[in-house]
Amino acid sequence: MRFTDAIHARWTRNDTLLCVGLDPDPARLPAAIRDQPDAILHFCREIVDATADLACAFKPQIAYFAAHRAEEQLEALIAHIHRRHPGVPVILDAKRGDIGSTAEQYAIEAFQRFGADALTVNPYMGHDSVEPYLAWPDKGVILLCRTSNPGGSDLQFLESGGERVFERVARLALEWNRNGQLALVVGATFPEEIARVRRIVGDMPLLVPGVGAQGGDVKATVTAGCTAAGGGLMINSSRAILYAGSGADFASAARAAAQATRDEINRWRRA
Repeated sequence: MRFTDAIHARWTRNDTLLCVGLDPDPARLPAAIRDQPDAILHFCREIVDATADLACAFKPQIAYFAAHRAEEQLEALIAHIHRRHPGVPVILDAKRGDIGSTAEQYAIEAFQRFGADALTVNPYMGHDSVEPYLAWPDKGVILLCRTSNPGGSDLQFLESGGERVFERVARLALEWNRNGQLALVVGATFPEEIARVRRIVGDMPLLVPGVGAQGGDVKATVTAGCTAAGGGLMINSSRAILYAGSGADFASAARAAAQATRDEINRWRRA
C-alpha cells in the first residue's frame, strides 16, 4: 500500500490524526528495563503495542538509535510494527539532504534496509537532491517546510521573491509532487504558518511536530491545518507519550497519554 493511502485509511477508518514519535533516550527508560539487552527495542515495542490502535503513524527518530549503536534494534522495531500492526505506516525521521548520488544511498537505507514507509527530507539543496526518493513510488517523502524550533525562522521566514522561504518550499512541493508522494513538515508552534501552507498545498498531508512537550496548541493546530474532510494532519507527540510513566506501568501510562491526545485532537476536529 502507498504511504499516502495508508495515512488516509488511518485518518478515516481509525479516526485518528495522532502520530506517535519514538525518541528513546536510554537515560529516561524505566529502571526495570534500562540495563536489559536491547532495552531500546523492548521499550519502543511496548509503547507501539500499547498505542497502535490510536496512531495514524509511528515516527522513530534515527538519531536516538544510531547514537547508541542501536540501528539493528530500529530495524527490528520497524519489522515488528509491520508484522504486528499492518496498516500503520512508519515515518523514519532522519531529515536527509545531500546531492543526488548520496540521496540514492539514503533512500536505500531508509526504504530497503530499515523498511520505512516514509522519510523526512531536507529540501534546501533543491529538486535533484529530492528526486532520488521520489523514485520509490510507494514511499512517502516529507519535506521540511516550517519547522517547530525557534531557530527555524532564521532562514524559513526570510523574504524570497515576495514570499517567505517556507512558502516557496510549499509551492515547490506542489511542482515536485508528480506521484502524490510528498508531505510537508509544519510545526504546531506556528499555527498561522500552518494555515498559510494549507492554503498553498491544498489537501497535501502535513506532519506537525511540536504538540506536547514543545507546547504546541492542539486547537490552533487542528483549526489551521485540517482539510475540509477532517484529515490532512499527522500531529506528532513524542516525549509527552513516551515518558508519561516511569515505572513498570510505563506502557499503560503511554496509552493513556496517547488516548487523551487523540481525543483532544478529535474534539477540535469536530468542533
